[in-house]
Amino acid sequence: MNNYKTDEHSLKQLKTFAATASISVSVALSLIKAGAAIVTGSLSVLSSMVDSLTDVISSSISLIAVKFANKPLTEQHRYGYGKAEAVSALVQSAFIVGSGGFILYDGICRFITPQPVTQTAVGLWVMGISIVLTIALISFQAAVVKKTNSQAIEADSAHYTVDLLTNGAIIASLLVVKYLDWQWFDSLTAVLISVYLLWNAGHIALKALEEITDHEVDEDIKQKIIDLVHTVPEVKGYHDFRTRVSGMLMFIEIHLELDGDLTLTQSHDISDAVEAKILAEFPQAQIIVHQDPYGLHEKRLDHEISGHCDL
Repeated sequence: MNNYKTDEHSLKQLKTFAATASISVSVALSLIKAGAAIVTGSLSVLSSMVDSLTDVISSSISLIAVKFANKPLTEQHRYGYGKAEAVSALVQSAFIVGSGGFILYDGICRFITPQPVTQTAVGLWVMGISIVLTIALISFQAAVVKKTNSQAIEADSAHYTVDLLTNGAIIASLLVVKYLDWQWFDSLTAVLISVYLLWNAGHIALKALEEITDHEVDEDIKQKIIDLVHTVPEVKGYHDFRTRVSGMLMFIEIHLELDGDLTLTQSHDISDAVEAKILAEFPQAQIIVHQDPYGLHEKRLDHEISGHCDL
């Protein structure tokens, strides 16, 4: 138990550090891109700068959400504050929509009233630096998400993945303007970036809403849990199996069907064995196990769900 508490504390610290690193990188990128946008007059560089400013805000929201989600359980919040991260991801998606809409509007305006792009070499250097910093940050964030399952950090990482793609597109755009003098290509790149930003915002919002509304975990994870339940020979069946995720925690509830002649102590020991099997695979799980006599006919959650599973 002490090792679990130590690991949990380390994971919380890791999430906080990742959120802080995101803010630092986004501030640095915003400053250098702002300078490049002023010098070059490039809309695509400006769009990238606006996106980085959005990242500053969203990363700050992530840091607040992570700190809030890391709070210990209280008398009034016995399930913890893990969903703060999903709320954070939802707010971040709104900021992405705002920046994407701004870039789309400006891009269309530039098509109507073109403006020349100059000093492309400066823009190329700045976007190259941006790519290096962004790759380093995304790699770190990916490792953090793998260990913590943090939605806030994952949403943050999605921003920077988009940044990486858009930075590459902007470099291509600046090269086209520099060598082919297709000034309109800069505006086209900005419009394409904005469309991708809007699509990405929808993806982040949908995932956040799934957690907020207690969407079930993926089917492969549920099947793994059921396989673990079946490794305990005394379990004759199961029903009313449901799951949900809140931050780093996965909540599991299941009714085990056991021999009706077992004593309460024996049934309890079997439940403990099932719980131990699941925790060995999913240490961040919170598990509630009910014991029911095998063959008992009663009102069940499975019967209320259309297309319920066979028992």
